[in-house]
Amino acid sequence: MPIFFIGIYMHHHATTECNQLWLHIPFIVLGFFLLIVSFLGLLGACYRSTCLLWLYLFAMLLLVILVSSITIFAFIVRHNSAVSEAGSEEGYKVLGDHPNWLRNRVNDTSTWNRIKSCLQAGKFCSHAQSNFLGDTFNIFNHEKLLSAELCCKPSDECKFVNQRANVWIKGTNATYSNSDCDAWSNDSNILCYNCESCKVGLIEDLKNDLK
Repeated sequence: MPIFFIGIYMHHHATTECNQLWLHIPFIVLGFFLLIVSFLGLLGACYRSTCLLWLYLFAMLLLVILVSSITIFAFIVRHNSAVSEAGSEEGYKVLGDHPNWLRNRVNDTSTWNRIKSCLQAGKFCSHAQSNFLGDTFNIFNHEKLLSAELCCKPSDECKFVNQRANVWIKGTNATYSNSDCDAWSNDSNILCYNCESCKVGLIEDLKNDLK
């Protein structure tokens, strides 16, 4: 029952709707499976049914193997980084600072297009507009943001001026060394969904979720 309710809790507290599907459903299914298996074990013990007890033990063996495999996988994925966790000189992590497996997933065009479509369909940045309303760059830069909200704003290096929610003004004839600055658009369907910072933010959330 606790595992079942953890799944429900994660459904209501996921950072994005895109995280909800792959997080809460496995927990709810696992909780329901454990409930059924435990009920079979209880019936087998109460009625001394050898068949039910063997079925219970076999199901628990499969469960132990499954959970152990997932735990090992999550540990390897979170710690298999190409470089250290130090991040960039400005204190912001870049894509290369993150685990190889996660980095390869978000760099895959088809995978990222599915993630991006999910964020767009869920109107993630529209729900976060109130956090940005009326902020100048200096104010916004000191706000505590969810990692995924990096998809909703241009990179700090761009020094854009925030005019209103999700509307940032680029410098006239400015050239940028950071490709995220050119990728930013005030179009609500584009924003910074094509930015490296957006991928970094999603990976940060995924690493926390795996933990």
